Amino acid sequence: MTLREDAGVRIGIDLGTIHSLASVLMDGRAIIIPNPLGERLTPSAVSVDTQGRVLVGAAAKAREVTHPAETVCNFKRDMGTERTWTLGRETMRPESLSALVLSEIRQSVEEHLGQPVVEAVVTVPAYFGEDQRRATQAACEIAGLHVERIINEPTAAALAYGFGNPQSEARLVVLDLGGGTFDVSVLEVTDGIIEIIASAGDARLGGEDFVEVMMEQCRRRFLASDAIDLGAHEDLSAKLRAACERAKRGLTDARDAAVVVTGVGPAAATLTLEVNRDEVHQWWAPLIARMQTPVRQALKDAGWMRSAVDQVLLVGGATRMPIVSDFVASIFNKPGVRELPPDEAVAMGAAVQAALKADDAQVEDLVVTDIAPFSLGVNHTGEYGSHRVGGLFAAILERGTVLPASRSHVFTTLDDGQREVTFQVYQGEHALCEHNTKIGEYSVKGIPAAPAGEQPIEVRFSYDLNGLLEIETTVRSTGKTHVLVIDRSGRGMSKAEVERARAAMASLKFHPREALPNVAALERAEALFATITGEPRAMLGECIGAFRACLETQDGKLISQGRGRLLAIVDRFEHN
Repeated sequence: MTLREDAGVRIGIDLGTIHSLASVLMDGRAIIIPNPLGERLTPSAVSVDTQGRVLVGAAAKAREVTHPAETVCNFKRDMGTERTWTLGRETMRPESLSALVLSEIRQSVEEHLGQPVVEAVVTVPAYFGEDQRRATQAACEIAGLHVERIINEPTAAALAYGFGNPQSEARLVVLDLGGGTFDVSVLEVTDGIIEIIASAGDARLGGEDFVEVMMEQCRRRFLASDAIDLGAHEDLSAKLRAACERAKRGLTDARDAAVVVTGVGPAAATLTLEVNRDEVHQWWAPLIARMQTPVRQALKDAGWMRSAVDQVLLVGGATRMPIVSDFVASIFNKPGVRELPPDEAVAMGAAVQAALKADDAQVEDLVVTDIAPFSLGVNHTGEYGSHRVGGLFAAILERGTVLPASRSHVFTTLDDGQREVTFQVYQGEHALCEHNTKIGEYSVKGIPAAPAGEQPIEVRFSYDLNGLLEIETTVRSTGKTHVLVIDRSGRGMSKAEVERARAAMASLKFHPREALPNVAALERAEALFATITGEPRAMLGECIGAFRACLETQDGKLISQGRGRLLAIVDRFEHN
């Protein structure tokens, strides 16, 4: 498809814990849309500067070290919770912060392609629950995105693979280790038909957890050597996080790395800790052990032996770590495959799904099925001899069921003359409802009086690919039906709530889009300035001052030249 000037575009968005990005299917390829800085990945970060202006993306990420109290990252991990952050005068929830990132992505796409975004498909971890999916949909609405389909990240990665290999036949396992979540999906690809067979995961395990473990180990080493307590100062803790992230990436290609924290304490001391890959892998062993459980669960649900797997696709930036490759080889006795860029595969697959939803001719030979990641059912009371046990979970549509699907179960009244039954709807896998997630409740009234157990009531769950759950309850003796629709895609905010949230977000957007490269350059330079000393620091300070002078001229050519000089100095010092 060649985009027409008068047409809107349908895109795929990977709203990630660390980075977010967008893709569009064009001329038979999934294209990643760069942001105004020319970068394919936009940091999922939000910050507020001294003037109360909100920064999103690279400019915000650069302030994580210098202004940690005014910067928020990793908020995707708190989607669906009541957690809030105060930025400037605003108190923001995870969905509001995510909306700012999504809005930035949408504007980048529209400016790059010169067309409005008419619809988007957004991805979530397969093991995101009801509250998390609802919060994601709310973020999309606040950002002004029309989103009818939210798909699982491993499913998106499988779509990207199937689109690029239309004639292949393979049994695949997708391991998706991103910044904050770990998902496993088992699937079969046959001549353009992609069938998701099983899925499992850990919504609180990701690359950030590996960094956290490094931070804790390094903090202990520094304390043992009588160094300053990094945990006593939030800004120093942020510096340690950045240093551990750099060391983690360095260990991808090298056997040794240094954790270097500069500007510590009143004397601006530098703390250095040499680490090697074997040592760090021992620190990470408990996290790798946690990865085994979802892998085994997904294979068990699929009924596959490990030997039946043809390829293991690695998705997510954290899969670049050698320890993950070693884990895959130990489990499957074969190396993992990075056929697509790990950071980009999910967004590319979301773009394919957007084209599928629009019946685009580019994907006319591609078919995909998905599965329910959790079991759905109702509470019931069981009778065991003379005893009744309540609060039991009756799964009606079990996890792993291929969607769309419809399943039913028949219950009966418990008491003589019972005229009403209340059903509570749950999501989860535990035998007791109290350990699952309640997603709805309804009552069926007007049941004809009858002896206990003689009024059958059929409960049918119908679940589609858009996340719409229809619960149809029929009293068989009368044929009377009660219908409850639960929109599990998350579209739960009222129009008024969405408009208020969008208005609040709009008031936070701070500057014309063309100013973003300048803000990002300054934030990056000032973050580096805080970490270096001596002559390089003085040189960088002069360059920062000269660039600020260029900005005062409002001369586009001078500003561009000054920004180029500043970034050249920053690149030079960062690489050295």
